Amino acid sequence: MIVRPFRALRPKKDFAAKVAVKPYDVISSEEAKKIVQQNPYSFYKVTKPEVNFQEQVESSSDEALRVAKKNLQWFIDSGVFLQDRESFYVYKQVAKDHTQIGLVATFSVDEYLNGSIKKHELTRKDKEEERTKHIYHLRAQTGPVFLMYRSSEEIDGFMKSLAHGEPEYDFLDEDGVEQIVYLVQDAEKIEKLKNLFKRVNSFYIADGHHRAASAVRVAQLLRQESVSYTGEEEYNFFLAVLFPHKDLRIYDYNRVVRDLNGLSEQEFLKTISQSFEIEPSEYKYKPQARHLFGMYLSRRWYTLKAKENLIDESDPVKALDVSILQDNLLKPILGIADPRTDKRIDFIGGIHGLEALEEAVDKRGWAVAFSLYPTSIEELMRVSDDGKIMPPKSTWFEPKLKSGLFVHLV
Repeated sequence: MIVRPFRALRPKKDFAAKVAVKPYDVISSEEAKKIVQQNPYSFYKVTKPEVNFQEQVESSSDEALRVAKKNLQWFIDSGVFLQDRESFYVYKQVAKDHTQIGLVATFSVDEYLNGSIKKHELTRKDKEEERTKHIYHLRAQTGPVFLMYRSSEEIDGFMKSLAHGEPEYDFLDEDGVEQIVYLVQDAEKIEKLKNLFKRVNSFYIADGHHRAASAVRVAQLLRQESVSYTGEEEYNFFLAVLFPHKDLRIYDYNRVVRDLNGLSEQEFLKTISQSFEIEPSEYKYKPQARHLFGMYLSRRWYTLKAKENLIDESDPVKALDVSILQDNLLKPILGIADPRTDKRIDFIGGIHGLEALEEAVDKRGWAVAFSLYPTSIEELMRVSDDGKIMPPKSTWFEPKLKSGLFVHLV
């Protein structure tokens, strides 16, 4: 597999903490706008260009994209950003009880197209189109894709050896996660990293399917427009951070549903008992094993256990808890046929705790909530290796990668 050093456009050391932001798709425009008003260095001015307007503006409109491009140029002209010589970067994130160390590099569009960079999720056409326009208009990839590889003692050990000495960046973000970056500019170390990853057979997209798909679409557009295409142009590679799979942690991705699809509470409980063993719980219920679920209904918690006939371990997708819940409860009983588009369902990352599910039901008008056991990294890789697709919102990775620390100009 190809890992490629690049000339990152990035903030100078003193500005990194002010510039860095969450991925554009995990924060609302309203929240981002408040942050920009308080912090003129926030990179949301580029990644979420609608925040630059008083009135409501589509993020992919020509007007918004012109301002995003102008703002990116401002970061350069004002001296906030610099452009490196060809480099790799080691990106270390330290949360309260979790550390992950990844390699910031650029990755081959062709390896994505031939399936060597494996997917597990479908993209939404509107979201992919929005980010494609953003990359194309700015000629820049402004947020990294989140990749992983099967852990290797040799590679993992070498990566950890690079995460020592004086860091280029080291700051605590708004969520209490320490963000640390080390430069790798020594020619011998760069070559060793490239050679180590040549032995790896595939990479997996953990998070950022829309960013990856959009970068690939832009590459295909620019190839068509080029009169002297060589394959070495920057647009043939996309920005990502690559982690060993053993470093990563997936949190549960829980569900809330707006109504009981015309059923009374008693009818609903009776119907689901045909597929799940139900027991009232005196406590908030966070599942501790696969095929167990929590349910919060009318200020009361229940435990649900999938009956044996629902479980098909021979199929990596059907065996997922998100599939068991969708195929045997959400769709047939609550009428959620397509959770990607149905407005009667919403998703809450497990990082927010079970209290967020209770609040959704008790205070925000949702009828019922479900807590799930997290999908495992091994389950994700098994689905990807089989060339299959997970149900939407199957995984929630934490901590999230910051945008604004690295920009790849294409």
